[in-house]
Amino acid sequence: MLYIISVIRLLFLCYTILLITRILGSWIPRLQQSSFMRFVSHYTDPYLNIFRRFIPPIGGVLDLSPLIGFFVLTLLEKFIIMLLLSL
Repeated sequence: MLYIISVIRLLFLCYTILLITRILGSWIPRLQQSSFMRFVSHYTDPYLNIFRRFIPPIGGVLDLSPLIGFFVLTLLEKFIIMLLLSL
């Protein structure tokens, strides 16, 4: 059971790192055109778009969807681990 929990934590950590990379990469316009950032965007934008539907960017510039995304991701990780520990 601990092995499964460790794998789940690792997966959530990897996705969190992808989200952070997406945020930092959005600040550098030239970097957004790289194949690496297209890869990161491909896997993070569908998740972030869920929150963008409810909270559009403030002033067209400040996107709060990653902040909500981190919060929900953390809650989801804790919920899954709690479920596994209760088995």
